[in-house]
Parts: sequence; structure tokens; C-alpha cells
Amino acid sequence: MTGPSAHLHGPRYVLGEFEVPHTSIANLSARAAEFKMAPTPGLWGWGAVRRTERSLEAIAAESAAATLRATTSGADAVVLCSTRVPGPSEGHGAFMETFLAESGLGDVPFYGQNMNRCVNLLAAIDTATAFVRAGRHRRVLVVTTDSAAHEDDRMASYALFSDGAASCLVAAEGEVEGGYEILACASAQDPGRLAHANEISADLARTVNERLLTPLGMKPGDIAGLMHANIFKPVVVMKERQAGFTPAQLHLDNITRVGHCFAADPLINLVDRAEAGHVEPGRHYLLAAGVPGQRIGVLLRRAAE
Repeated sequence: MTGPSAHLHGPRYVLGEFEVPHTSIANLSARAAEFKMAPTPGLWGWGAVRRTERSLEAIAAESAAATLRATTSGADAVVLCSTRVPGPSEGHGAFMETFLAESGLGDVPFYGQNMNRCVNLLAAIDTATAFVRAGRHRRVLVVTTDSAAHEDDRMASYALFSDGAASCLVAAEGEVEGGYEILACASAQDPGRLAHANEISADLARTVNERLLTPLGMKPGDIAGLMHANIFKPVVVMKERQAGFTPAQLHLDNITRVGHCFAADPLINLVDRAEAGHVEPGRHYLLAAGVPGQRIGVLLRRAAE
């Protein structure tokens, strides 16, 4: 597709206002026994999780407003995603009405994208990138927002969940200075293995790597940093190493610090690694995550200073 290049700007995130240790998760021991997991926090990366008593639209609006302040450009569309927008559909209009007002967006077109589970955010960035490159919109705000439905849902067989939201602006070249050029987006899926009971696939990750990197003459080793999902340490290390990445390309600190914030993890890791000085101008970074039967990746290049 020809058209303007797309850039990612102003990544921001909001975590639940209450930080609680993993030991406060009432059913953690029972769930660990159910999943046949040794109660060894250091092995899995059990640390703190963040819980919110605010609404999904409120934390989404806070993150979105932070991105808009950082980019000082406004947005002419928004893609909002969540694994759990409360139903039934009769409430969705009020949800968006509150979000648009509290974020300061006002009357802009909005698009909901909610079926990709914990790769929702990456699917939304892909959609926003397509809008920009096609010339449909020039500045698209992307937002993801999620919280655990019940406190008993804080632990799964692959992660401890935190509540939070994350956002960024996908804009045409020249709209905002700096940021990250979006070089490519790619996805891969196995329609027969999308059910929750299946494992995350390293094969799909390798396919996404090939689709992203091979046309540019790159290999996984050319990526300066992988912004992955904050699932349990042994799982993410095994799957990403099978995909071709090295331990030096991973960032495991946030698994213990905040746990798995649904689809927001890759953007959270990008923000934190940039603030720590680990994201350098001119180098390549990959936002990527997988769920059973699907993997999505977004290849970025940090703008030169």
C-alpha cells in the first residue's frame, strides 16, 4: 500500500490505583495447585498486581488524555479495545459517551476492536496504521482498557492480572515530531487452535518475524528490544526464545512489578524501557504478543534525535 508513512507517538499508560502483593490474592494457592505450579514466586515472577475501583472508561480516558497532552496534536479518530467492555450492548453508547467526554476527544469517529483478546492493542495499532497509510485519517488515537472481572480471576495458568489502560497516537509523517516510525505490522493465526485451552504458539511467532523482517533484510537478532507480554517468566522466555529471540532482547522486570495488564503489556514495556534509557534513536524495536492461535507484531524504528 502506498501513502504516508505512519508513526507511533506519545505512548502512555495508567495502572490500577491499588498496588497489592501477590500474597493478597485469596485463591492463589488453590489456583497454583490446580495448575500444578510450584509455589515459588521467584520462578514465575509473582510480585505485585494493580487493582482499580474505577470504571474501564475512566482509566481509558486518563491514559488517552495523557497521550493527547504529550503529542499536542489532537486526534481525528480513535480505536478503543478491551477484552471486557461490560454488556449488554445497550450500555456501550454510554460507555463511549463518557470516554469521549472525559478524554477531551469530543466528536471524533470511534471504532471498537475487542475480539483479539490480549493482542487487542496490537490489532488496534495495525488498524490505525492502515487508516493512516490509506489517507482515511491522519491522527488516530489507540486505547486499550481492561480490569479483572472478579478478584478470583487475578490468576490464570500463564499470568497474574493487573487492571490498567494504555494508549498511543498513530499519525502520518509530519503530524508530530519524534516518536517511532511504524515500519510494518504483521499477524499470523491458526484458526483451528484459537480456543483458550490451546498453548501460545512459537511457530506463529516465527511466521510473524518472517513477515515483518525478511522483506527488510532483517533477522530477529537485529531487534534491539522485544516488548512482549508480561506473562509468567518461564513461559515468555521459552516461547520467545523458540521464536528466535535472546534473553538480552527480553524485559522481564515488569512481570514482577505489575504482572499482566491484558493487551497493554507491549506498550507499557516500551514506555518503561524508554524512560530507563534502553530505547535508542535509529534502532529497531518490536511490539509483539500472542494468544492461543494468534500472534501480532508491530515493528518500530526510534526516530533519530
